[in-house]
Amino acid sequence: MEQSTLAPEPAVAEADPRRRPTLWRSRNFLLLWSGQTVGEIGAQISTVAVPLLAAGTLDATVFQISLLTFLAWLPYLLFSLPAGMIADRVDQRKLMIACDLGRMVLMGSLPVIALVGDLKLWHLYTAVGLSGVLTVLFNVAYKAKLPRMVEAHQLVDGNAKLSMSKDFAELIGPTFSGVLIGLVGATRTFLANGLAFLISAVTLLLIREVPEAKTEEKADDEERLPLRTQMTEGLAFIRSQPILRKILACTTTSNFFVMAAGSIEVTFMVRELHAPSWMVGLVFSISAIGGLALGAVANRLSERVGSARIIWVSMAVPGPLYLLMPLAQPGWGVLLYGVGLAAFSANAVLYNVAATSYQQRITPTHLLGRVNASFLWICYGAIPLGALTGGALASTLGLRTALLICVLGTWSAALFVVLSPLRTMRHLPADD
Repeated sequence: MEQSTLAPEPAVAEADPRRRPTLWRSRNFLLLWSGQTVGEIGAQISTVAVPLLAAGTLDATVFQISLLTFLAWLPYLLFSLPAGMIADRVDQRKLMIACDLGRMVLMGSLPVIALVGDLKLWHLYTAVGLSGVLTVLFNVAYKAKLPRMVEAHQLVDGNAKLSMSKDFAELIGPTFSGVLIGLVGATRTFLANGLAFLISAVTLLLIREVPEAKTEEKADDEERLPLRTQMTEGLAFIRSQPILRKILACTTTSNFFVMAAGSIEVTFMVRELHAPSWMVGLVFSISAIGGLALGAVANRLSERVGSARIIWVSMAVPGPLYLLMPLAQPGWGVLLYGVGLAAFSANAVLYNVAATSYQQRITPTHLLGRVNASFLWICYGAIPLGALTGGALASTLGLRTALLICVLGTWSAALFVVLSPLRTMRHLPADD
């Protein structure tokens, strides 16, 4: 099955970096970026609307509401590896469009069912679970497509801009969702969620593509491999790359402890610090601003510090600021938590942009989908385990002590990349 790729930008002499084309002139990238931004806002709308619909309209119990979070993350454990194989064998742009349209239908079906019939909790479970599967497919496909869309020197900038979309959505999405829910109710809010996915699909449809040359011999050899071997080729490639193994270990460890902290942070602010709901919201807004600010200058920082060096620097340097989170105090001292969270948000943007760019740079094109999927399978597989650990630590040791362990664990993840060959590198391969 032949794939297609996005039309490349005009080539410019590599000898003069100042004359390299920028992403601001890339029609294809700007379409992807704008669609992703709207899609991320839509995802944030559902993050607030789903539990409120379950708790309010459907009168769900606390356990029933927690199952929604479980169903949203479960597809990463079950479907990441096959999603990688699919993304490597089909037209990735068409796959992303299909995922967007599928999520639009699933989310849009909820207010329709409520209008014509009796909306049940199992309808919400079904929509969240199937939407989660499509989200896995979409994320694997778009991470594999980006290196085909931009030139090698533009990867860091492209990943930074896409990361900014997520932080921007986290900044305004929950507030926008809350306003919509207040105006039209939780059920009708999903119409806006569906509209966001439709806009994302339209922007992808407008992207221009040209046929991509394909090595038939390699494709034929792959098709003769057993299905299990094809799905695990991404894992095999990661095992063969010492730096990728360190990055994977760092990301997984960080995700584990970040989710452990995230599972108790609202409880800590409300019960230990007696923070009102508006102040809790302000804390998370401060965090999102930190990510946005660093995302805007990520490319320039990467060039100054070094596109490889920034991977371990971004993990190690902000660590002491994480300690402000368990040291936060009642009153305005709650904002110390926001400062610590902003430091992590900034670190996450710089690290994820640089680490993803390294992964995309060294991975063969025909394996991009499977390598991305393998990362998601392991890194996101740690998330539910981290959430359980955070709750267990808080129940046993208390909220503040548990939070201190979590932030120290998050900082310790830096050791994997500090004690790796990255420490002796300045730039990504072929970046000089």
